[in-house]
Amino acid sequence: MFKCQCLHVVHFHGGRTRVCDGKRQVYECLYALQRVSHSSRMLRNAPHKVIERWWTHAKINVTNTEVCEGQGEGRAASTLRLLLRRMRTSFRLNLNFLGKFFLAIVSVFSYCEYVHYYVVLSQCGWPALDPSAADPSVSDAGTQLHAMVLADTHLLGRRNGHWFDKLRREWQMHRAFQTTVTLHQPDVFIFLGDLFDEGKWCQPEEFVEYVARFHKLFAVPEDADVLVAVGNHDIGFHYSVNPYLLDRFQHTFDVGPVKLVQIAGVTFIILNSMAMEGDECFLCKPAKNKVKVISRQLKCAKGDKEACKYWQNPVLQQFSRPVLLQHYPLYRDSDAVCDEPDEAPEDIKNTRFRERWECLSRDASEMLLEELSPRLVLSGHTHHGCHVEHPMPHSPLVHEYTIPSFSWRNKRSPTFSMFILRIKS
Repeated sequence: MFKCQCLHVVHFHGGRTRVCDGKRQVYECLYALQRVSHSSRMLRNAPHKVIERWWTHAKINVTNTEVCEGQGEGRAASTLRLLLRRMRTSFRLNLNFLGKFFLAIVSVFSYCEYVHYYVVLSQCGWPALDPSAADPSVSDAGTQLHAMVLADTHLLGRRNGHWFDKLRREWQMHRAFQTTVTLHQPDVFIFLGDLFDEGKWCQPEEFVEYVARFHKLFAVPEDADVLVAVGNHDIGFHYSVNPYLLDRFQHTFDVGPVKLVQIAGVTFIILNSMAMEGDECFLCKPAKNKVKVISRQLKCAKGDKEACKYWQNPVLQQFSRPVLLQHYPLYRDSDAVCDEPDEAPEDIKNTRFRERWECLSRDASEMLLEELSPRLVLSGHTHHGCHVEHPMPHSPLVHEYTIPSFSWRNKRSPTFSMFILRIKS
């Protein structure tokens, strides 16, 4: 059938050429034709002109050097073989591209959702303290307590927010928190209220789910201490608090209207801000009495023998001015006095605070400063940062830091704080 040798010059659209032995090319293509589908056998029987137009449309040109018997069939087989080769090459290229594309997506996701947190948070560090500032009268005055402080996490419930919004916000908080735990290893974790966004509305089964999510997102080492203050979103504002909501939260997080804790010689007082309304309700009256009791216990720890006759507290192993933890800030007119990198935006910075809503009342604030004489006050609630100095008649200035919200839902630049607390009398 093939009595002469046909040379096929194959011109590819990329400018390359290849010269093939026509007889060998035809036999190989005919062998391939026997193994392909019905559509390929149709191609083998198609007229030469049809195949030539089809192959030209594919941007590959096949030219024979001479005319010989059976050239039409040889040209069809050759073009089919080249088509199959082209398809295999294209398939390999596509797989290579898809593999690289998938690897790029995985790399970007891994960096943004894992590595980036380490890159950013590794730039944070514990503040340096002056050892000479420690009180020499305290035996272990050199002890340092590393505390991580968060406020207003506002975990979403079943009512507010889309499920994807919930997933995204909580994932970001989870990664930031766990990365900080890994890198900086705090000793104490302090949450300044509004752990939940819908705590005051949720049913018992929802609350159980809420608490489980909280402990999963903010898991801490077993030997770490966790201090939790209650917020208005956890149990409601003063007018809507009821004994059931109060007891549910207090029992779950082991906190009361006012609680005294001492860790490594550092004294903490955890306060329920809604209990500072100043009336004689079931919540406020016991809280006010507890503040006065703790005031006398502190005097006893300081060495007041008269106070020790009635008010000695085994929790206080030694005296140190307390750190006050609460959800509401102490009284101030507005955030206009704040000059922090994460302060409130200008459009709300000068908005006047309402007592018992945005901050404690003036009377409650003065009572707490007078009775407890704290060396530091940590608060939240406003979702923005602020540093305020409160004057005291016979004591140094009391520094208050309002911690911004840790949730991306409340603030574009969510924040947590890192404190070193040293025993100081």
